Amino acid sequence: MGARNVLGGELEPCGTDPLTGFYRDGCCNTGPEDGGSHTVCAVVTSEFLEHQRSIGNDLSTPMPQYRFPGLVPGDRWCVTAANWLRAYQDGLAAPVVLASTHERALEIIPITALKQHSVDVPADASALEDKGH
Repeated sequence: MGARNVLGGELEPCGTDPLTGFYRDGCCNTGPEDGGSHTVCAVVTSEFLEHQRSIGNDLSTPMPQYRFPGLVPGDRWCVTAANWLRAYQDGLAAPVVLASTHERALEIIPITALKQHSVDVPADASALEDKGH
């Protein structure tokens, strides 16, 4: 069994355009090398990016040496649990894809906080269609 998400299921990919993850594998996998715990799959907003810049975490400027393209609003990115929590506490949390957020995020972020900002889309998108008339 692979890595688990905060819902107890298999960790799903977060994003491949740009390619995210501490290991640049598209998933919010983590391990001993990942001291920052890049475990939260966030859909970044302009407010979140500005907040991160204000706390010294510039996610907008490309840094090719780290295979980092720089983010724009709407990108999915594995952010550190601590930085997401700080944005949450400051009222500027980015939306979260729970199925793609690693269970280790729960070591510092309450599941209720993550669920408040959940933007998960079911695998079967037809569940979202209006079944009326």
